[in-house]
Amino acid sequence: MKVLFDIVHPADVLFFYHPLRKLQALGWDVLVLAREKDVACTLLDSFGIPFKSVSVAGAGKIGLARELLTRDIRVGIEALRFRPDVMIGFGGVAISHVGAVTRIPSLSFYDTDTAKLQTRLTWPFISHLFVPEAYQGDTPAGRTSRFPGIKEMSYFHPDNFRADKANAINAGLDPSARNFLVRTVSWRANHDIGKTGWSDDQLRMLVNRLSQIGKVHISTERALPSDLSASLYQGPANAIHDLMAHCDLYVGESATMALEAAVLGTPAIYDGADHPGTVRELQSAGVLAALHQEGSARLMAKVEHMLEPQSRSAFDAAREAYLHRCSNLADYIVDAVVRFARR
Repeated sequence: MKVLFDIVHPADVLFFYHPLRKLQALGWDVLVLAREKDVACTLLDSFGIPFKSVSVAGAGKIGLARELLTRDIRVGIEALRFRPDVMIGFGGVAISHVGAVTRIPSLSFYDTDTAKLQTRLTWPFISHLFVPEAYQGDTPAGRTSRFPGIKEMSYFHPDNFRADKANAINAGLDPSARNFLVRTVSWRANHDIGKTGWSDDQLRMLVNRLSQIGKVHISTERALPSDLSASLYQGPANAIHDLMAHCDLYVGESATMALEAAVLGTPAIYDGADHPGTVRELQSAGVLAALHQEGSARLMAKVEHMLEPQSRSAFDAAREAYLHRCSNLADYIVDAVVRFARR
C-alpha cells in the first residue's frame, strides 16, 4: 500500500518520523512532500528521509496565499503520479483540497485550536481529523477523533527517544555549567498574521540575565542583533533536542518547543500570543509556565522563579505524573493510516 506524507513545519518531521518508519517496516511505499520552512528539509536530510520540495514558506497574507495555490497544484500533481491509498499531514491544508478532488482519503492531525484561518481552509475538505482531548476549537461533525496527551508523544515518548549527552556536547552543551535554551520565532505562519513577539531589547535583557548564570543557546527563525550572535545555536538540526533535554531551562516564543522541552524533562516558559488547549493542559498539569506576552518584568520574574530549586522539584514530580498518563502516539498514527487506507 502507499501513503503520502505532507510536511509543512520542522515539528512535522518529528511527529511523523516513527509512524513513517513503522509503515516502511510493514512494507508500505512512502512519498514525502516537503515545504521549505525553517529547518524542515534539513531535518529530513539528517534523518535520511527522501523527499520532494513542493513549496517555499510564504510571508504575509499575499505570500501565504500564493504559496497555498502553488502547493495545492504541486501536491495534486504528485498525488496523481504516486496514487497513494491515503494522505496524511499535520494541519493538512493542501492534502484536504487534493483529497476532495481526487477522492484519496486525507487525514489531518492538528492541535492549534486558535488557528482560525487554517481550520477554515481545511476542515470542510478533510476526510478525518485527529485532535488532542484538550483541543477546544470547532471540529468537523462525524469526522473527528480525539487522542489523549499531546502531539509530542509521537516522537518524544520515552519508548521512542532517549537524549544523547554526547550529541548535546557536540551541539554546544557546556557540561560544567548551567545551560539555557532560548527560542524566538519569525511570526510568519498563517496563525501568526498580525502578531508580534519579543523586541530586540526584551531578548537582550533575557539573554544577558541568563548569561550571568550559565551558557545560553539561542534558536531563532529571525535575524539576531549582532551582540547576541555569539549565543546562536550552531549545532546540527537533529541534535537540538539532545541539547534541550540537558538544559536547565527553556524560555521561548514557540509553544511547540516549550511542549517538547517539558516532555523531555526541561522546565519550560512559553511567552506567546496564542494559548491552545495543549498549552493550557500542560500548564494545569504543572509541567509548563505560560505567559501572555505580559512584558519583560513579568517574564524575568518568572525566569527567576523557575530557577529556584523547589520549582525544579515540583516540575519533576508533575512531569512524571503527566507522562504516566500518556501513551505512545506513534502507534496510534500508524493504526489510523492503516484503518483509513483499507477503507
